[in-house]
Amino acid sequence: MAQPLVKKDDDRDDEAEYSPFLGIEKGAVLQEARVFNDPQLDPRRCSQVITKLLYLLNQGDSFTKVEATEVFFSVTKLFQSKDLGLRRMVYLIIKELSPSADEVIIVTSSLMKDMNSKTDMYRANAIRVLCRITDGTLLTQIERYLKQAIVDKNPVVASAALVSGIHLLQTNPEIVKRWSNEVQEAVQSRAALVQFHALALLQQIRQNDRLAVSKLVTSLTRGTVRSPLAQCLLIRYTSQVIRESNTQTGDRPFYDFLESCLRHKAEMVIFEAARAITELSGVTSRELTPAITVLQLFLSSSKPVLRFAAVRTLNKVAMTHPMAVTNCNIDMESLISDQNRSIATLAITTLLKTGNESSVDRLMKQITNFMSDIADEFKIVVVEAIRSLCLKFPLKYRSLMNFLSNILREEGGFEYKKAIVDSIVILIRDIPEAKESGLLHLCEFIEDCEFTYLSTQILHFLGIEGPKTTDPSKYIRYIYNRVHLENATVRAAAVSTLAKFGAMVDALKPRIFVLLRRCIFDSDDEVRDRATLYLNTLGGDGEVVETDKDVKIFLFGDLDIPLEPSDESFDIDSVPKEVKSQPLVEKKAPGKKPAGLGAPPAGPPSTVDAYERLLSSIPEFSNFGKLFKSSSPVELTEAETEYAVNVVKHIFDRHVVFQYNCINTIPEQLLENVSVIVDASEAEDFAEVTSKPVRSLPYDTPGQTFVAFEKPDGITAVGKFSNTLRFIVKEVDPSTGEAEEDGVEDEYQLEDLEVVAADYMMKVGVSNFRNAWESMGEDFERVDEYGLGPRESLAEAVSAVINLLGMQPCEGTEAVAANSRSHTCLLSGVFLGNVRVLVRLQFGIEGSRDVAMKLAVRSEDEAVGDAIHEIVSCS
Repeated sequence: MAQPLVKKDDDRDDEAEYSPFLGIEKGAVLQEARVFNDPQLDPRRCSQVITKLLYLLNQGDSFTKVEATEVFFSVTKLFQSKDLGLRRMVYLIIKELSPSADEVIIVTSSLMKDMNSKTDMYRANAIRVLCRITDGTLLTQIERYLKQAIVDKNPVVASAALVSGIHLLQTNPEIVKRWSNEVQEAVQSRAALVQFHALALLQQIRQNDRLAVSKLVTSLTRGTVRSPLAQCLLIRYTSQVIRESNTQTGDRPFYDFLESCLRHKAEMVIFEAARAITELSGVTSRELTPAITVLQLFLSSSKPVLRFAAVRTLNKVAMTHPMAVTNCNIDMESLISDQNRSIATLAITTLLKTGNESSVDRLMKQITNFMSDIADEFKIVVVEAIRSLCLKFPLKYRSLMNFLSNILREEGGFEYKKAIVDSIVILIRDIPEAKESGLLHLCEFIEDCEFTYLSTQILHFLGIEGPKTTDPSKYIRYIYNRVHLENATVRAAAVSTLAKFGAMVDALKPRIFVLLRRCIFDSDDEVRDRATLYLNTLGGDGEVVETDKDVKIFLFGDLDIPLEPSDESFDIDSVPKEVKSQPLVEKKAPGKKPAGLGAPPAGPPSTVDAYERLLSSIPEFSNFGKLFKSSSPVELTEAETEYAVNVVKHIFDRHVVFQYNCINTIPEQLLENVSVIVDASEAEDFAEVTSKPVRSLPYDTPGQTFVAFEKPDGITAVGKFSNTLRFIVKEVDPSTGEAEEDGVEDEYQLEDLEVVAADYMMKVGVSNFRNAWESMGEDFERVDEYGLGPRESLAEAVSAVINLLGMQPCEGTEAVAANSRSHTCLLSGVFLGNVRVLVRLQFGIEGSRDVAMKLAVRSEDEAVGDAIHEIVSCS
């Protein structure tokens, strides 16, 4: 198998070299765990082995049930040792192994004995472990001890009981709610952590009772909270009560308490209060002033964390109240050279939002010095701030546009470059004087642009704005260069842009004709077709075939959908509800079977949306709910047969609908009452509920027949279906086109169809897998190992698993390096029920070509993670 992942700090690449655990293997550590069974225990060595086990678990390795239970039994023997350090390690490993081992009950008596021990360390840790592994029955037996522990004089024991209560509230809320009196007493404790944990638990107990939370806040804001941590928590609860009171202005409840916290001796409380005030809805300048004052003091603090917290909060305030932040500008200018680049970036962007016109040039010089040192996400923030500044001070467009142009040529990812291009487009649109220089900057960028989407979008924008400039001819060279140097998609976009120049600028029309004629010999069909179409539309022989008005409507026709970048969010209501049907231009050639036969026409709506409209219009399927996924068409007949049939699988929560797209390719026949008889004997979980035949199927006219099946809810039902096309065939008189009255029943055997597990998964990628993985959390993570048997190569094994799961590979991890012995693949998708799923696969191949795989799944639903593992284990 692949080696366990070693997490590194991005800024300290060599840190792993000094790790004592680098390269350890699970098998070797499990062998070392036999030391737990020695008659003479060595506490130091046992602690080291437990540390290694914990390291493996926290790095993503998992133990099988057998391995976890074996280690668990061995660890329980360590209770006989009196070494305090070893005992603490025993508590830790029991907590980590408890979800994997079946025999956790055997340590209950030992833990209950420790819970009543005279040693406080034993008591506190035993409570934590017991509450982690206990069930409702055992919790009732030890409830009395837990209540006593909450009010224990030892703060470590009390905190352990309170934290355990917070965890138990998720599984046994009714029992924990009975502890309210003890928790209320613990809130008055003089111990900082006890008061903090008690307040957190008490609020969670009352969180569904808005009045009770308000009373809690009212009683505690009178000065009974001493712990700075608890005070921060109280400030957050107070802000929640203020938000729920719906008071926008005027007499705001609890504002005096928040303001008084600005004078607290603890910095964390001061900052929490300042942040809470700035986030109040409808906050006024008078209410903001004291908060801004303390944040300004933090800007000059010697502690980086305070500087960062202050400047980040001021940055948010500057979005809504820029004038309130201007008094801090001098202090923030000193932060531009801060060693922490996050602080410097936030300071720059805040200054850009609050600065005046005279400071723009000075800020631009300072920004240039550190742009290359920060990550793309910070650069995007800076770009957006510069765009806002340019719109605020349009006379400074030249220096700001030059800055955007310069960074556009530097290294960067797609989102960063797109943010710059969008900003330039917005400036061209809103500042007329910036149009010509901005368009030239975009033209220079597409000379070296590596992103197809950006190139096509820029070309589209050039076609709209370029002809309106004073000298449109200077853009033609840049556009025509794309026809020779870029991929087919960009070449096609360049042809369309040239045609728009020809339609709008009469002086350029002869030159455009010459360039378009060269494009009709292009190797790509799309490019050739567009060039031919535009030559005919514009009049390639020097005469305009269509009127100028018709040509402009054709090339610049309004889709009634905002395509250009805008600061306003897209409103679906702005799109017309009625769609104008277009007449068919040409008929398909006889016998030709188009790709995606019977599928909705390509256009702005997605295929799923078009399928959903089609199915919802059929009464038999209207109560099936929302369509989750539609598959690509699966061919059920060979090419050039008398009947062409393919099928699309439509997946609903409890139903599967087969849409059979049929074409009759025999001119002398008319098919009537066309249906597909489906044999589901090899798909036991499916039950046919309804079908919808095609009444008439003339020659070369697509028609659809449907068969719907019901399946158990929440099960990834799979199976094989046999299909037989059944119909009545009538002879057609070629001379009159009339069909005979009498027909003959006939059948035509089709290929078998399978519903597989991948049909219940929709491919949906994520831009940053690591962030998505961490944000998903470990609540519903499941990890296990599988043997895939002999494979031709590691690449073949990776491809097979990806196809089996039907998920979207992320970050290019579907590609396996040649002769690689191990590989990690990252997958993303959405499972039936709109449940997000992330998968991390680790493959390893041995000399015998046996492939082993470790599968880690994180999802928003535990049952979905189990389903993914079941798919792999049953395949």
